[in-house]
Amino acid sequence: MKNIWFLVVKEFRQTFRDPAILRMIFIMPALQLLILPFAADYEVKNIDIAIVDYDRSAESARLANKLAHSGYFHLIGHARSNAEAMQWVGDDKADMFVEIPLGFAKNWVKMDEASLALVVNAVNGTKGNLGAAYAASIFSEYNDEIRQEWIQMPRISPFPLIRVTNSNRYNRLANYQHFMVPGILAVLLTMVGGFLSALNIVREKEIGTIEQINVSPIRKYEFVAGKLIPFWVMGYVILTIGLVISFLIHGIVPGSNLWVLYLFSGVYLIAILGFGLLISNFTNTQQQAMMIAFFFMLIFILLSGLYTQIESMPPWAQTLAWINPVTYMVDAMRMILLKGAVLSDLTLHFKNIFIGGLVLNALAIWSYRKRS
Repeated sequence: MKNIWFLVVKEFRQTFRDPAILRMIFIMPALQLLILPFAADYEVKNIDIAIVDYDRSAESARLANKLAHSGYFHLIGHARSNAEAMQWVGDDKADMFVEIPLGFAKNWVKMDEASLALVVNAVNGTKGNLGAAYAASIFSEYNDEIRQEWIQMPRISPFPLIRVTNSNRYNRLANYQHFMVPGILAVLLTMVGGFLSALNIVREKEIGTIEQINVSPIRKYEFVAGKLIPFWVMGYVILTIGLVISFLIHGIVPGSNLWVLYLFSGVYLIAILGFGLLISNFTNTQQQAMMIAFFFMLIFILLSGLYTQIESMPPWAQTLAWINPVTYMVDAMRMILLKGAVLSDLTLHFKNIFIGGLVLNALAIWSYRKRS
């Protein structure tokens, strides 16, 4: 234990002597948590839409006005023809356009039906599909409004009617930032812990101090523990800073079970720091360690469920996702901060992360070679 204590003191002194590392540990995560949640937003709004109105009736003008003021679309103008609107879509001035044919209102009155065309730029599939869905919903709502105005419904409707009311649980305002912030905080904790631990032993190799440690009586497990503990403590500091920013800027109020998050984060940090130390054992320069760590971190993040639902991935990717330690941290962070999950709700998460951390740190100790 005495050797571990000396190594821990050495690591803290070495870290706090380097201003670049301090900025990386404290300032970088804070800035990213301030900025990223506003950019990582999958809500599609302000879709550029054009109108081609051949009918020029009160009904078509009302429909165009309803689209423009829906909150989802930005009306860029009325095109004079289908060809002009297609040119706007081709030039990326418009994401879609609605073509209202001549006789739209007349056919609606005479034959109780009318048609129109919706042309969507599907290069961005998500934006195109959601835009088309928004437009179809507005068309349906507009159709219901017109029917209520034109048809005098009896006091007792002969048709069955189902009314649906809904309430949002865990994220009352359905704020997408509240969904993204816990996941981004988990990823920042992963990146800082993984990168710093990956660079740590390599830095000792580059400056030559590793040789002095190798000829000392320090055992391998003491050396790995001495490298891990300082960054484990710093990880808690980063987590605390992130929670304060999440509360002050993004309005996420931690519940009374915040200790569960700190407990799970402690176990998770041991796992991800062991992974970084494992990388550093097999690299000789900081550039090599950075590239390998970045390769794995990119895969971890994409398979974590942060940006895409794991259930929508192919089966082989889902298997990899649930092997991925970041998946459990992102899921646990959201469960605790948004749903108020308690310790019993995270039994499987704790079990898998504990086993993963045990394996990664055992490999880090085993792969470290002391050379005389």
